[in-house]
Amino acid sequence: MRNETASSATIKPLGKLGPLTSLVIERLRVSDDVAASKFGTDSPIEDPVREAQVLEQVRQQAEAAGLNSQAAVTIFRDQITASKEVQRGLFAHWAAHPDEAPTTRPDLGQIRARLDQLTTALLAELKNTEPLRNKPVACSVQLTLAEVTGAAMERLDTLHRRALQTATDSVCSTGEPTALRT
Repeated sequence: MRNETASSATIKPLGKLGPLTSLVIERLRVSDDVAASKFGTDSPIEDPVREAQVLEQVRQQAEAAGLNSQAAVTIFRDQITASKEVQRGLFAHWAAHPDEAPTTRPDLGQIRARLDQLTTALLAELKNTEPLRNKPVACSVQLTLAEVTGAAMERLDTLHRRALQTATDSVCSTGEPTALRT
């Protein structure tokens, strides 16, 4: 189901949140591999133990980086939710079209190592974009620009476009009450 182009490695989403959105899209692409590794096995899409480990790792790394750890955990919870959306969508597609189902199973250990790398990169980008993300209107404009251009440039299908919206749902929220934002 993945549509890739040779130029997608060099063309990135536009705007100040383009690099962040590019990493989110890359993480969604890795969700395809997660689904392929689990499809037709006893491995469930839901993995609360792994999710808790990831969110705790995010909290610790965010604190060490001087990020609002609550906001970072919320953003990563959205990443996990989006990944599960992709996995469910692909499972349903492959069940309906068995001839399109994966014939090999990527190694989940290698996939998790890649996800860990993306977590580190995403946290760094969250730090880089923190001033913008604390300005809700400007952030929303930049996020829309990055999502629309990223989805178009990456030729995301409907499933991945919906997951992108889920994955970025909390990007422009600081985790602080609105009255405390400046």
